[in-house]
Amino acid sequence: MLEHGGRLRQAARKYGIPLADWLDLSTGINPNGWPVPALPAECWQRLPEDDDELLPAAHHYYQNESLLAVAGSQAAIQVLPLLRPKSRVGILNPAYAEHAAAWQKAGHQMMTVDADKIEVELAVLDVLILINPNNPTGKLWSRQQLLDWHQTLNGKGGWLIVDEAFIDGMPEHSLSSLPVQKGLIILRSVGKFFGLAGIRCGFVISEHKLLDAMAERLGPWAISHTSRYIAAMALADSKWQRATAFSLNRQGQRLQKLLTESGWQPNGGCALFQWIEHTNAVNVYHALARHGILTRLFNDSSSLRFGLPGDESAWWRLTQALSQPNMVAL
Repeated sequence: MLEHGGRLRQAARKYGIPLADWLDLSTGINPNGWPVPALPAECWQRLPEDDDELLPAAHHYYQNESLLAVAGSQAAIQVLPLLRPKSRVGILNPAYAEHAAAWQKAGHQMMTVDADKIEVELAVLDVLILINPNNPTGKLWSRQQLLDWHQTLNGKGGWLIVDEAFIDGMPEHSLSSLPVQKGLIILRSVGKFFGLAGIRCGFVISEHKLLDAMAERLGPWAISHTSRYIAAMALADSKWQRATAFSLNRQGQRLQKLLTESGWQPNGGCALFQWIEHTNAVNVYHALARHGILTRLFNDSSSLRFGLPGDESAWWRLTQALSQPNMVAL
């Protein structure tokens, strides 16, 4: 089982700190997500219906008509490897590990790709998977660069999969509004920017033939009626989206500044998280955990990801923890 952020119960047991006393910075999820209102009682009694408000809201938000609603982008990640013959699949390291795990489980040949050598390594790949911006490094690629790589892959029947889980708030870098093309697959999520990870709702944007094959694999009622109801309202709330994009960008800059001034210069990041490579990453992780602050540790790359504190008391708590003598000495 792969490690993920948000394992608060596990951390509470390990460090002997009550669950309610933790500050969770491990997920990269907006800590001040879209405010879900009180729900009508019938939300809990209805089966999902494909002709409700969700798809029109998604079409407008993503500026694309060719999309499929799925139970979080994780559902798409698990199904996509089943839809093509055995392939040579490239992915960065570090990156969201579920991508590589799903393709490897399906019997494909995995290849670790250097972010600075993608152009060269495309020659031996059938599929390239990129998270844009990358999780956890924050590496960001331009639209044109991605489209050029897609053209190369598509010319030999390959795929470019772009996971845009963290791209909300900077639509100028997203491919979602562009006309769909064969072999170009875009994954979107309402979990991160909207802070609605618990409703398990995401989208795949691609050609209809591929979406139909995915829908066949996923079966009916992939997303509950309640989740569809909430996601549709969130995707339609443009006023909240504009204010949140502005706020998250400022908070991302604030976190970068705090870490830098505390002696922990980030190596990358985006509006929702900052990423630090350090030889003592494990010790930093444990030191913060002993203060009841959970970060995301990446053992393979000896690095940490810090999500955003949710309020001023959380910012103060992180600031105080970073200034402790045992932290400064690491």
